[in-house]
Amino acid sequence: MENQPLISPQSRYPLHPIPENPSSSSVSAASAVTIPHSISTTSFFQENIPHDLEKSELDDSYFNNPRPLHRCRTAPAMVIIKDLTPNKSSSSEPKKPSPISKSIIKQAIFLLVVYLTLGVSIYSFNRDHYSGVETHPVVDALYFCIVTMCTIGYGDIAPLTPWTKIFAVVFVLFGFGFLDILLSGVVNYVLDLQESTILTGIQMGSSRGQHHRFSARDYIIDFEKGRMRIRMKVFLALCVVVLCIGVGALVLHFVEGLDLVDSVYLSVMSVTTVGYGDRAFKTLEGRLFAAAWLLVSTLAVARAFIYLAEARIDRRHRRAVKFALNREITVEDLLAADTYQHGFISKSEYIVLKLKEMGKVSDKDINQVVNQFDKLDPNNLGKITLPDLLGGPL
Repeated sequence: MENQPLISPQSRYPLHPIPENPSSSSVSAASAVTIPHSISTTSFFQENIPHDLEKSELDDSYFNNPRPLHRCRTAPAMVIIKDLTPNKSSSSEPKKPSPISKSIIKQAIFLLVVYLTLGVSIYSFNRDHYSGVETHPVVDALYFCIVTMCTIGYGDIAPLTPWTKIFAVVFVLFGFGFLDILLSGVVNYVLDLQESTILTGIQMGSSRGQHHRFSARDYIIDFEKGRMRIRMKVFLALCVVVLCIGVGALVLHFVEGLDLVDSVYLSVMSVTTVGYGDRAFKTLEGRLFAAAWLLVSTLAVARAFIYLAEARIDRRHRRAVKFALNREITVEDLLAADTYQHGFISKSEYIVLKLKEMGKVSDKDINQVVNQFDKLDPNNLGKITLPDLLGGPL
């Protein structure tokens, strides 16, 4: 009995739940036990003493009479556990969204402005040290900065002196190595926001319609995982790439005066950041358009290639999962999964075995979880008990 926690004496009288409104109860206020409203649930009971008992009968023998003890199989209410544990942070306030994404956008915009301002300033004061056709100092400088940052390298504007070449080296490394990463983070944030908006709209429509058959929504969204299917992401990314190529080809044809083949050729070479250099933007309007078009289209193409790689990896994972689930267990698998050498494997050991075959977890991940479990089990009992949670840090 000493090692069995959570015990309660058996009552000699029937137990009745405490009503939410004591005034409406048939039990008088004198015989009722006052319990705070926050914990007055159906799990708490009071011992009602019949009114026909005289006050003299309620002597000490009633309370000191030994009664059999029974182990309570119900855990305390979570309200009580929360009251016993120290509250380090106020849980009444709603959880605010993480400001990481917004901070990335602010940093990207700030660094982009600094990057372009520095490049435009240096180019404007050293125009004689750069080769190429001039249209407007600010537009040419902005065009040169965007072409450099997107690693296209047309070659129509190039540094001539050692000072401008050293600046170009630093400018390329800074733009390609740091600023482009921040811009990619902004693109990821915008795409995730757009995906969540599409998912919310389609899920709301499906909940209203309550469709049970396979439809176009099932092809777009994986409702079980709550995300857009990877094939749909690839399709949308390729549509954006085709749109960027088409818009660029139209501007090159009507603004730069190129024929249809050269327009499509230069547009594809630009968005894929190949940039042979045989063709480039030469007019003021064309370079002003290229400053915004190249920045968006190159990042869209990069994101499309990433989605294609994710689609291949996702297909490979699905094949691995299907193979692991359909493969029958062997004697070698049983011996390898039998951690405690019992001659059999439990359900948890079988799950770990299959997850490892699927490639979803590794031995390193399992060891990290085991170490965390050992911290929550200081007595090495092989289980986490309620006293461990109440006594340890939460």
